[in-house]
Amino acid sequence: MTNPIIADLESRYTTKKYDSTKRVSPADLEVIYEAMRLSASSINSQPWKFIVIESDEAKQRMHDTFANKFQFNQPHIKSASHIILFAHNPSYTREDYAKVVDKGIEDGRTKPQDRDQAFGGFAFAELNTDENGNNAAWTKSQTYLALGNTLHVLARLGIDSTSMEGIDSELVSEIFKDELGGYVSEVALAIGYKHSQEDYNASIPKSRLAMEEVIQVL
Repeated sequence: MTNPIIADLESRYTTKKYDSTKRVSPADLEVIYEAMRLSASSINSQPWKFIVIESDEAKQRMHDTFANKFQFNQPHIKSASHIILFAHNPSYTREDYAKVVDKGIEDGRTKPQDRDQAFGGFAFAELNTDENGNNAAWTKSQTYLALGNTLHVLARLGIDSTSMEGIDSELVSEIFKDELGGYVSEVALAIGYKHSQEDYNASIPKSRLAMEEVIQVL
């Protein structure tokens, strides 16, 4: 198959060693940030925050979150161009959804007189909220939609990346408490450019299950 989208996805892989001298350009970062913002989410809930770690000071703070575990991911923090924390709201409320509804009115998506009706979608959030107001499993799922979208965009831009569930969420919450503001990050994304001489994963063939094993057309 010669479709350019497939070619991009064929070339994408999990980078294991970054070239610390290379940085993602401001123009590409602008595309990446807008793509994250435009990611899909259930009921357009957008229950996320994206914390971009760029400065040396912020990278040192992120580096420090690996004090207790997942040290195999620690080298990426300073060698990659940027690290992005994908954070979700663990207690998404009707008031949070009101921001979405009101922005929809501002953007012309919803008529002002239909505001109350627009809250009907919030039923999906309520179905995934426990008696303590926790709906973290649901909001985290939305954040992974944004992560997947970002991975595709990076592949299209020819930028390498490493998804990292191997982060210490508790330490991240502590060290980035002010930035997260109660949101929780359980996955981060390193982006940059591979160190071609030292990244063993760059030359290994891609492997996926056969089409007929994962897709059934009825």
